[in-house]
Amino acid sequence: MNPEITYIINTLFLIFSATLIILMAPGFAMLEAGLVRSKNVVSVLTGNVMLYAVTSMVFLLWGYSLMFGGSGFFDGSIKQTNYSIYAIMFFQLAFVSKTVSIVSGAVSERIRIWPFMAFAFIMAGFIYPIVGSWTWGGGFLKELNDFAGSTVIHSVGGWAALAAILLLGARKGKYSKDGRIRAVPASNIPLVTLGAMLLWIGWFGFNGGSALTISSHDNADLVGKVILNTNTAGLAGALTAAALMQYQYKKLDITMILNGALGGLVAITAAPDVSLWAPLAVGAIGGGLVVFAVPIFDKLRIDDPVGALSVHLVCGIWGTIAAAIFKDGVSMIAQLKAIAIIALFSFTASYIGFYIIKKIIGLRVDEESEYEGLDLEECGLEGYPEFVRNN
Repeated sequence: MNPEITYIINTLFLIFSATLIILMAPGFAMLEAGLVRSKNVVSVLTGNVMLYAVTSMVFLLWGYSLMFGGSGFFDGSIKQTNYSIYAIMFFQLAFVSKTVSIVSGAVSERIRIWPFMAFAFIMAGFIYPIVGSWTWGGGFLKELNDFAGSTVIHSVGGWAALAAILLLGARKGKYSKDGRIRAVPASNIPLVTLGAMLLWIGWFGFNGGSALTISSHDNADLVGKVILNTNTAGLAGALTAAALMQYQYKKLDITMILNGALGGLVAITAAPDVSLWAPLAVGAIGGGLVVFAVPIFDKLRIDDPVGALSVHLVCGIWGTIAAAIFKDGVSMIAQLKAIAIIALFSFTASYIGFYIIKKIIGLRVDEESEYEGLDLEECGLEGYPEFVRNN
């Protein structure tokens, strides 16, 4: 094929894939807005819009250079043979906010927006680019097989979320002194469903786009296989979660089914280029892990309103291990080594970052504001002003 045509096709492919990934931003926003109580919907939406802006700007200014080499602001003068340098920058930029979006849901309903933006700055400017430089940037963990980020994105976000939850504590009234766990029902199930499905669709750009090129017969086949396997894992995760919920509770909980699908998608992200049967197992185990992990975190009094730890942390670890099980030539030792090192760094750096922010400007809203809702306190308006709010 003519090199110029190849260049154009691959550039358009990266731009289209990045657009699908950015579609995941409203996916996260809708999912979280539906799962939190109505008095906190606007604060969640505002936080998601702002974190996309903050993380993208910081990554443009120096995060990309820290991750892939360079000095300071993104340098467009570095030419690529197979695609436009601007397109690959746009593609990589689309990834970074997803790491922080994982944290956003886990700390919703009690964290203030500006302190969280301070952490978004730290994640996009330092933590994520450093992990990326060790792995995708050709650093000392380059042997890690993580095709699109089960560890580099999802587990990193999960460890950061855990650090934040431990520092913030649970929502008021979530856990009683006598050990009872109060269920906090979702405020808008249609939004939850829409958000999860937007994430599912966006995952085709997330994983498919990570092939980077599509201009040859072999590369086109790889992209098609990756997208098919990604979808299969999501299907397997959803069906497994549904079956387990029916068996355990005699009910089909749509929120758990959707999180099961997302768990399957997270798990396959490390190696979506495996044989066609492997995603059935990877996705099914991912969906099952979500169902079992959610109540375990609750019993440990780790308050995660959206199930981010179960979906992204637990399934991110499983997916990285699964890559060594289902893909030839992948070292289990290399996978486990990377999981451990990245876990230690991500959790420690995030904990220190949140701790410093907490000491300087505080993290959590006061008790009265939490009771009244963050919408009025943080944003000055309500998501459903015509409704009578029920605390």
